[in-house]
Amino acid sequence: MSERVQKYLSRAGRGSRREAERWIGDGRVTIDGRKAVLGDKVDSTSLVAVDGIPVVDGAGNSEVLIYNKPVGKIVTRSDPNNRPTVFDDLPINKHGRWVAVGRLDINTAGVMLFCSDGNLANGLMHPRNEIEREYLCRVNGIVSESDLASLRNGIQVDGHMCRFDSVKARPGGGYNRWFTVVLRQGRYREVRRLWQAVGGTVSRLIRVRFGPVRLPRDLDRGRTRFIDYELQEKLYRLANVSPS
Repeated sequence: MSERVQKYLSRAGRGSRREAERWIGDGRVTIDGRKAVLGDKVDSTSLVAVDGIPVVDGAGNSEVLIYNKPVGKIVTRSDPNNRPTVFDDLPINKHGRWVAVGRLDINTAGVMLFCSDGNLANGLMHPRNEIEREYLCRVNGIVSESDLASLRNGIQVDGHMCRFDSVKARPGGGYNRWFTVVLRQGRYREVRRLWQAVGGTVSRLIRVRFGPVRLPRDLDRGRTRFIDYELQEKLYRLANVSPS
């Protein structure tokens, strides 16, 4: 079965399809020794290389990492200001490189996923699959029951209707309160902006679950762990992609 070379590179964990298209345009990708062009297709007999380094299709042996992101690290491979990045903490990927499933901003902590199969990562990020994200939030400000109802029903944020699928107050009260929220979108700083829309300010934000993957209590900040085969299969089903 053949597929476009940019899809092959993404599925093998070498980056996104858009990145692969740029590499092809820059002449960095070869197929069986010749320079690839957009539209080229490859199959199981093709020898694909990037910068002269052969690419091994890792989808059949795909791996997924759980990472406990600490505050203060950014989700990028390199930073011009030399700030620490999450990729500094990841183990070497023998199939190519890790593809991050979405982003958490520098002040947000908690569970992130990294895939060796770029096709899986893309599927987990796609809005059509509406995969749940659960967060623990500490909110400064007085939030009323009508505010919570508005957060569940939907609020316009920069022209988009945004909402929490659920929002539950944790035990305790006062000006600084903890809430657990669930949403199915991944827009930039959406949790913080929703609370801001009802007059609250998020002082701490921790993602505790992505789909079926919950942040392990015994996983220290800045550390990673491979997920098991059963949980990985659940992710493939949620993403509506095949591992082969």
